[in-house]
Amino acid sequence: MDLMKTLSRLVSAFGPSGAEGEVSQVIEELAQPYVDEIVRDTMGNLICRKKGSGPRIMFSAHMDSIGLVATHINEKGFVHVGALGGVSAKEVVYTPVRFQNGTCGLICAKEGADIDKLKVSDLLIDIGAADGEAAKKLVQVGDAAVYDTPVRTAGDRVIAPYLDNRVSCLVLLMAMEQLVGADNDLYFVFSVQEEVGTRGAKTAAWAIDPEYGIAVDVTGVDDEPGGKHQASALCGKGAAVKIMDRSVICTPALVEKLLALAEEKDICAQRDVLQMGGTDAGPIQVTRAGVYAGGISIPCRYTHTPTEMVDLRDVRACVELVAAFAHSEL
Repeated sequence: MDLMKTLSRLVSAFGPSGAEGEVSQVIEELAQPYVDEIVRDTMGNLICRKKGSGPRIMFSAHMDSIGLVATHINEKGFVHVGALGGVSAKEVVYTPVRFQNGTCGLICAKEGADIDKLKVSDLLIDIGAADGEAAKKLVQVGDAAVYDTPVRTAGDRVIAPYLDNRVSCLVLLMAMEQLVGADNDLYFVFSVQEEVGTRGAKTAAWAIDPEYGIAVDVTGVDDEPGGKHQASALCGKGAAVKIMDRSVICTPALVEKLLALAEEKDICAQRDVLQMGGTDAGPIQVTRAGVYAGGISIPCRYTHTPTEMVDLRDVRACVELVAAFAHSEL
């Protein structure tokens, strides 16, 4: 699987929270050769199973992204919006966006708004319409818009929208290529609505009832300009083995297992303590009577902006660690 070609395809697929169908179709096509069965549940989670006689292991990477949703169209043809997930208004103003029907626009702010104190309620999308009547032929209330920025490389790093969390979907797909000989009962879940409350992973974990659950996601980093030590991971230092974030304290034995596998397989890895945010590991851990839960994360700079950044060496390390755990004796 070509890393950059596949990542570009995943990033460009339309898939904000609640409307993940397009990205789900791309992932299903890519996963088909490597698993025994693929199903979608009521929530829309895509569940890919590689059957085995060993313990049930659930890997979860959310496929939804943050975005904006149309709430009102004014008489001048501007689209008022609300947030889907954690959108920072001042970080997205003047970003190009697109709606699922192909309508393009530009995020702008209300006249007189203070950029330093900008709120999502101050944002509008200019779709080039002459007036409200023309705009309503292009966009309806409830339509979602996503960032429409390009994928670029910078040395060993890639800059793109929605690396959170399409890059983790890529990690699971690339790990699937290495499943030959794996005896464990493996479930690769591409979950929905993580950005609005880790909703998809909760129902998927209930149905699968895994013995082990690994969330694969991006994680915050401590090497952005002005970092305040809210995170421990660093770009380029390998797979980040999660110890905790605000949603989960990972099972200590599982943390040590992942770190030991990394050392045994000569996989570059680091310890991940994040004092903000959360992942699918949270709801997986507390499903039914409880699950041994952990996380494998890709360090990511500028998360939730239209131009996120990850190091491709970290991506490859995460692929190797996911594959190693899928093959491991538990």
